[in-house]
Amino acid sequence: MSDGPLSLPARLYLLAWDTGRPRLTGTAHLHHLVRAGALTELAQRGLLVDDDGITTPVDLDARTGDPVLDGLLELVRESRPRRWRAWVTLRARYTLVAVREQLAAEGYLRAEKRRVLGIFPSVEYALDRLAAVDALNREARGVLEGDRPAAEVSERDAAVVALAAAAELRTLGSGRDRRRHRRRIEELTERSGAAAPALRRVVREVRTAVVVATTAASAPAGG
Repeated sequence: MSDGPLSLPARLYLLAWDTGRPRLTGTAHLHHLVRAGALTELAQRGLLVDDDGITTPVDLDARTGDPVLDGLLELVRESRPRRWRAWVTLRARYTLVAVREQLAAEGYLRAEKRRVLGIFPSVEYALDRLAAVDALNREARGVLEGDRPAAEVSERDAAVVALAAAAELRTLGSGRDRRRHRRRIEELTERSGAAAPALRRVVREVRTAVVVATTAASAPAGG
């Protein structure tokens, strides 16, 4: 996909923007999706590994140079051992805020100061680089709908589409689209963890946690 330096969580955050309006979609569970992206990228880089189901840092001194990913690494190191599904939800908004601030610093977003009820200061974010986000969206849909074998898709691009589909991002297509491409999504999920069987298990675990979080967020109150 274009904008190569963007991390997996940053790409997922940008794919949640409907550039036609523009506005964010799926905000009720966006923090879970962004956290899942960060966990997946750290696992793909070999900095987080699976130890009998537990999310485990490999090197206590390793850094990626990306503040969002390094912030999550530090959080995992300083916390008691937890399973992957727990990390998808635990303090996930910290990762969302970090991604948003990073994208604002890089010019993808514009921070706008407002006052709630004319009294309380607040900051809202607007999308600035619509063309770049449109390109990301087109390429993600191309990965989902194209005829290129999943084995030829990069692991990162496969993870972007697999996780975005799990979170039911409307920018990637409708529920009917996802059902039509169910087999392709499964192939991309497998491709996301192609480096090792343990990584495939991690990706599936993280993706399942996104599905659960999305379903819970979409359920009617009191249902």
